[in-house]
Amino acid sequence: MDKYKIDSHKLIYHVLRVNKWLDGENIYPIYVEIGLHGECNHNCFFCAFDYLDKKPDVLDENIAKDLLLELSKKGIKSILYSGEGEPLLHKKAKEIIAFTKENKIDAALSTNGVLFDEVVANEILPHLTWIRVSLNAGSKESYSDIHGTDPEDFERVIKNLRSAVKLKRDNKYACTIGVQFLLLPKNVKELVPLASVLKSIGVDYLVVKPYSQHPSSKNKIIDVISPDELLALDKELEQFSGNGFDVIFRCRAIDKMKEEKPYDRCYGLSFITHIAASGEVYPCNAFVGNKDYVYGNINQDSFEDIWNGEKKINVVSKIQKECDLKICRKSCRMDEINRYLWELKNPDNHSNFI
Repeated sequence: MDKYKIDSHKLIYHVLRVNKWLDGENIYPIYVEIGLHGECNHNCFFCAFDYLDKKPDVLDENIAKDLLLELSKKGIKSILYSGEGEPLLHKKAKEIIAFTKENKIDAALSTNGVLFDEVVANEILPHLTWIRVSLNAGSKESYSDIHGTDPEDFERVIKNLRSAVKLKRDNKYACTIGVQFLLLPKNVKELVPLASVLKSIGVDYLVVKPYSQHPSSKNKIIDVISPDELLALDKELEQFSGNGFDVIFRCRAIDKMKEEKPYDRCYGLSFITHIAASGEVYPCNAFVGNKDYVYGNINQDSFEDIWNGEKKINVVSKIQKECDLKICRKSCRMDEINRYLWELKNPDNHSNFI
């Protein structure tokens, strides 16, 4: 059961913002992704941002806090600290996350979990709505191969998750602790053992996500997992759900990998944006590093000036006119949003028969 709507969307909870968009207003986004650090302590062979060569950009703490104050005033509801590298490499990540929540913006974190030790967890869990650890193997040997790191990092992540769950329970923190597993031909057999371990630890969920090719990434994973194998895997994982632990097998996302998109433009760009560790503001993470699609830079201008600026208008127009959605990611974060908004913009002639 996907009670977190990971395989769906949540625009249904933001009717007023959607109505303003339908009326043609230049609305501010609901959700923002922010990269804190351009480097990473892993070298995952599937990394979507491998083409960036992990530049050593670090978002300045004071710039970040000024940005957060502005975003709060503009009605931004949530921020995911993720980005091009490992966000916990930022020396002030804990302070920035706390400042986010203090300014009434929901904060979340996507991390590989190696630096998410007991000290860090105790400082950031009270301020997070959720944290999701990328963990794509069930043994340290496979983990080392897939994540491109020391085999001992696997044990560190498991230890950190166990510690975080205990801290959450002892202190009654509301933060949801999840794990994401990117399903690949070389790690299929690792999934069931990992699910067993995670349930024993007591994390809230394990989400199984299909690999989706980033338009610019160097890695090309062309092997596919057969539909029969996927179905059998989904059935096998059902045994683990229950008693506070959910396995979310993203069947819808997997099915969409074989579909053509039922919309011809990306309407979701009004509701989301991506700010890189360099300070550059992009439409979404599919464009990170491509200078032709930069709205502006928060090191130089306010977010308000960037979001309402002519450059941003021109970039969005360029995307709508020139970008072929067929070569965009098959199952991107905005796909379900785009399907929903497309229907709102293009209702059929039976729409009044509710």
